[in-house]
Amino acid sequence: MKHCFGLNDENYELWLSPGQHDYRLHLGDEVIAPVALSDHLDGSALLVIASEAVPVRFAIEGDTLHLHIRGRTHILRYRDPLRELGSSDEQASHLVARAPMPGVVVAIAVCHGDVVCAGATLMVVESMKLEVVVRAPRGGVIERIHFGVGESFERGVALVTFSEEGR
Repeated sequence: MKHCFGLNDENYELWLSPGQHDYRLHLGDEVIAPVALSDHLDGSALLVIASEAVPVRFAIEGDTLHLHIRGRTHILRYRDPLRELGSSDEQASHLVARAPMPGVVVAIAVCHGDVVCAGATLMVVESMKLEVVVRAPRGGVIERIHFGVGESFERGVALVTFSEEGR
């Protein structure tokens, strides 16, 4: 599964894949191997990238990783694909929870007319044997649930539509 991180106002897509005896880091079209992290459980670790070991210090705060490496501190922010899709700049799209990936609805936690807060669980979906909780990108009233349990959908489609009425 690809992950997106923001660093210095730029977004980077990356993912790890297992090798025969190690992991490979995919960053765009570049593959870096081997990659490993030995966490010392005290906010410090040894990061190995392409056989070069580098001591690092880190702190995790929600979706933000503060990483001190080679005398410099970097702030990486995890970009949740659902939150990104659900909070697009288009006027009407902020009232829609969109699918972060193609999948199948496993469970629905809300009904038409329910009032929900931002972050509330809306449904659970499955994609490639991975279950993902779809959360409300904002508060509102459930106007429409577009798919039922067992129904499949494509990436980016509206799963749940909200209305601001009744809030």
